[in-house]
Amino acid sequence: MRRRTFIAAGAAGAVAVGGTVAGAGVATETLPGSVALRRRLGWTGPDGTVPDVPAGRIVRRGVTSKARGTGVEVVTIASAGVSEAAARRLPVCVMLHGRGSSAYRFVGLGMPQFLTQAVRGGAEPFVLAAVDGGEASYWYGDAMTMLVDEVPGWLGAEPSAVLGISMGGFGALLYARERAGLGAAALLSPALFRTWADARTVGPFKGEAEWAAVEPLRHTGQLRLPARDIGVWCGREDPFHGSAQALAALVKPGVASFGHGAHDQGYWRRVAPDALRFIGERIAANA
Repeated sequence: MRRRTFIAAGAAGAVAVGGTVAGAGVATETLPGSVALRRRLGWTGPDGTVPDVPAGRIVRRGVTSKARGTGVEVVTIASAGVSEAAARRLPVCVMLHGRGSSAYRFVGLGMPQFLTQAVRGGAEPFVLAAVDGGEASYWYGDAMTMLVDEVPGWLGAEPSAVLGISMGGFGALLYARERAGLGAAALLSPALFRTWADARTVGPFKGEAEWAAVEPLRHTGQLRLPARDIGVWCGREDPFHGSAQALAALVKPGVASFGHGAHDQGYWRRVAPDALRFIGERIAANA
């Protein structure tokens, strides 16, 4: 069914979708049913696309994390035209991946091209660096110790900013509690939990007390960077949308973007240009 036809039918009266009455949903820009259904109807917004620009320099190397007791991969990305020597002198934004992902998947997401696009568009040059944090670590415990104690040595610099996606957004807020001197924190679809009932279904937490001690929504007063240096992007069709809105209400971040979008690469690619532009602006302002 075409989107125009669907809306017209909703205006005339309630429309049954998957056995659910949907007329009232159209008026409030919410629809019942699965995200897949809303995507077919065009309600999750367009997928972002990787820009047609050079990827720049990508370096992959393996290191051993004593904190995690395992080998991990470190991936660094510079924008096109930046030499290896010049990249060493640039500010670094560390990227934290989502659950079930890895450092190198940021390359497939298109971050090398998005970085080149941002710099060519006038953003202050900086380097992106990603590291493996474990499949479902939520970046606390050993993974956070690795970030704070080991990553600066591997990169040859203290990160100036952090960008986290999903589970990485949870970790980015933990990192902003541990690390003073950050210039920016960009959170894309942060996986935050308003209740223990939600957290226990997906997180690696051993119990409610352990979760409560680290849950970012419960410790916003401990963030060690100003609210203006925090950016939050989360789609309305994302299961973490409500939690992201709760975060924005508590923190009053410099950017709070809640347009239509799901918890997927299509949405992250759509908002990546804004997030990287934000990081570049905040790094420059705090230099």
